[in-house]
Amino acid sequence: MKRASLMLLLLILMFCISLFTLNAQSFAKEKTVVYLSLADYTGPIAGLNVPADMGLEDYINDVNAKGGVDGVKIKFIGIDTRYDVARAVSAYKRYRRTPKLLVVNSISTGIGKAVARLIERDKRLQLVPGDGEFQANLKRTFIWGPAYQDAFAATMDWIMDDWKAKGKSGAPVVGYLSWDNPYGREHLRGGKEYAESLGIKLLPPEYFTPGTLKHDVYLTRLAKNGADYIHAGGVDPTPTNVIRDAYDLGLTKKIQFTTDYWGPTALGLSIHAKALEGIVITSFFQRGEEARENKVVTDLWKKNRGSIEKFNGVYGMGMSWAMTYVGGLKAALKNVGYKKLKADDMYKAYQGITGLERAGVQGPCAYAPDSRRGSMEVKMYRIENGKIVPISGWRKAPNAVSLHKF
Repeated sequence: MKRASLMLLLLILMFCISLFTLNAQSFAKEKTVVYLSLADYTGPIAGLNVPADMGLEDYINDVNAKGGVDGVKIKFIGIDTRYDVARAVSAYKRYRRTPKLLVVNSISTGIGKAVARLIERDKRLQLVPGDGEFQANLKRTFIWGPAYQDAFAATMDWIMDDWKAKGKSGAPVVGYLSWDNPYGREHLRGGKEYAESLGIKLLPPEYFTPGTLKHDVYLTRLAKNGADYIHAGGVDPTPTNVIRDAYDLGLTKKIQFTTDYWGPTALGLSIHAKALEGIVITSFFQRGEEARENKVVTDLWKKNRGSIEKFNGVYGMGMSWAMTYVGGLKAALKNVGYKKLKADDMYKAYQGITGLERAGVQGPCAYAPDSRRGSMEVKMYRIENGKIVPISGWRKAPNAVSLHKF
């Protein structure tokens, strides 16, 4: 009896060992790559980054549910840096040795500049919002769309068209106010030169600290100096709050306000629709009503996030990041296979996905050996009757980066 019990115990033990070994082997065989987001989920640009990373993660999960990319699953890691450079650098150092970490998305211009040196050392690639310096000095940092100064130049083109359409002669006076940080200053590094080439008089820029609650003093100064147009920077809700203050001062009745990529989204529009009426937004990704009509984007939102009433167009931009990653991964796997795949292979692959389409969310991918721009086109939008609607088709942004000496 004791002998039989001992044999049974041994059989159970052997079964458990074999089951554990089988599971371990199965786990070991799973192929994964990693995407790291040095994000801001609770800081000044959370209103942008949260819905963007939601779109990114939802698209990645959808790809994984369908078997991954050629059998390779993508792991998303999001770290809340609170828009703080020191936190972001620390986070990158903590995760930089993660196996198969192929892409790092740095959510701010300042973070991108700080992490760039480490990215070069690790032979990896980094994504940043729009710093034209990385187009001027081609290395391993890629930007999401056209550079900030390119978009600013496109806005200046629209301003000139609008000025002439109003029957005005000569050129207008344009004011600029934005955050006092690398992002806020980047637009004018080439953008200033482009505006001057059009004959536009740019007033001395007004800069304020992120988190500033009232902007009356800056707006009043620009208005007194004769601004016909004012370009408001910052990430929503900042531009919404700037224009809210301008509305309260009565300035929106006589001055046309414009914003860049990070101008009012559903976040600001839901609170200050009346104040925002008539403003113009330059964007490299679909927004507003146009984003709501993109079935690829809204289907994924409804599947994962529920009611379309809470939809934010920045979600589609995050999906575009994921589509680009998938396109690059496909190319890298084709070139070297999974076993040999290193971050440097993804860097090389990104330069070869020129023309990649991303469900119409933005223009075709423009990454190439001589380009770090995620796309070349922008579109103009206007807030009308509480909705963000397009007032132009896709138009190639001017190359303002080339006008500045970096």
